[in-house]
Amino acid sequence: MKEEARGKHDPYAVLRLSEFRLYIVARLCITLAMQIQAVIVGWQMYDIAQDPLSLGLIGLAEAIPSIVVSLYAGYIADTVSRKKIIMVVVTALLFCSAALLYFTLDISNVLARYGTLPIYLVIFISGIARGFMGPAVFSFMPQLVANKQLYGNAITWSSTTWQAASLAGPAAGGLIYGFAGVTAAYTTDAALVLLSLVAFAFIGAKPLPENINPQNLKESLRSGIKFVFGNQVILSAISLDLFAVLFGGAVALLPIFASDILETGPQGLGFLRAAPAVGSVLMAVLMAYYPIKADAGKKMLWSVAGFGMCIILFGLSTSFWFSLVLLALSGAFDSISVIIRSTLIHTLTPEYMKGRVSSVNNIFVGSSNEIGAFESGFTAKLMGVVPAVLFGGIMTLVVVGVTGLKADKLRTLDLSPESEMEPA
Repeated sequence: MKEEARGKHDPYAVLRLSEFRLYIVARLCITLAMQIQAVIVGWQMYDIAQDPLSLGLIGLAEAIPSIVVSLYAGYIADTVSRKKIIMVVVTALLFCSAALLYFTLDISNVLARYGTLPIYLVIFISGIARGFMGPAVFSFMPQLVANKQLYGNAITWSSTTWQAASLAGPAAGGLIYGFAGVTAAYTTDAALVLLSLVAFAFIGAKPLPENINPQNLKESLRSGIKFVFGNQVILSAISLDLFAVLFGGAVALLPIFASDILETGPQGLGFLRAAPAVGSVLMAVLMAYYPIKADAGKKMLWSVAGFGMCIILFGLSTSFWFSLVLLALSGAFDSISVIIRSTLIHTLTPEYMKGRVSSVNNIFVGSSNEIGAFESGFTAKLMGVVPAVLFGGIMTLVVVGVTGLKADKLRTLDLSPESEMEPA
């Protein structure tokens, strides 16, 4: 009986680790803060500028510096204490939140004098900080989990936390802004960043993994890129995620669907935007209880194919409730793909290279949402809204088919403990 109990899957295994619980609290707080901040900044910028272009420029002001520093940030995450990087970065984000809060106070005359420029500057700085934070957090998390067999469980709970915060953050930001004002909203933002900083501070510093092949900056960056492009499983998994988001970016066109096709108005748009996150959270929780191990590669391919089918059916749907279900299912399929991809990257990448590999992953996947939104808007203008969504879904299925045929190692990928998959 003891052997049977020992072999039984424990969905809360990593949550029994005190440092991982602190990590989850820190991740929850910082994600909530960033989501709340995004909503406030968007509303505030449009209120000041009354120009839709100002909303697009916010994304560029954050995405461009994040992408530019990403490779160097990966190198730093592999050569400097990851906790130290996280503490510096979160402190910088706290400074940014405090600055945005200060701009709203009566004693501040900054926005009246300089308009929206100070906000863009703060968002630019936060973009740099987030560029460094991604690789550091990615490579620090597995150091809190001694047993590699718990990586999947850790990634599942980490993903669930991120999705839940992404779901609750915009709603909280909107409610606080609407009922208590912009100053109260930014105060909440800053308080959550401070809580994240405190939680990270209580996690012990971890020594850097031994680098068996020390290199200078240029060689180190090249080796990180070479590792990703030389590993068929990692490259094909990243490519699947990239093209699925790139071609299946129907979310960017949701305002048009809500207004002209489904005729639901702004309230319905809110539900449509929340649906993918709801499906993603529910699937992530389910995977905590029933993790995918055997035939993980095939299941990843099928999940991306399922995502593509949901996008196609969503494009054809004229029913609000059916569309809502399809978007929730797309989020669930996407969650399966994300968790499997993250698990195999953590498993296959040597500890001393995780920062650099994460930075390459961030450049591909992190920028795909913005590029996917542009692709959706461009094809919608070129061929119409519904044909653009159908085209995106069909192209996603084509990418899955090509990947399944060409990437034989991904097709046969197995994450079962007995498979003894080792880092490349």
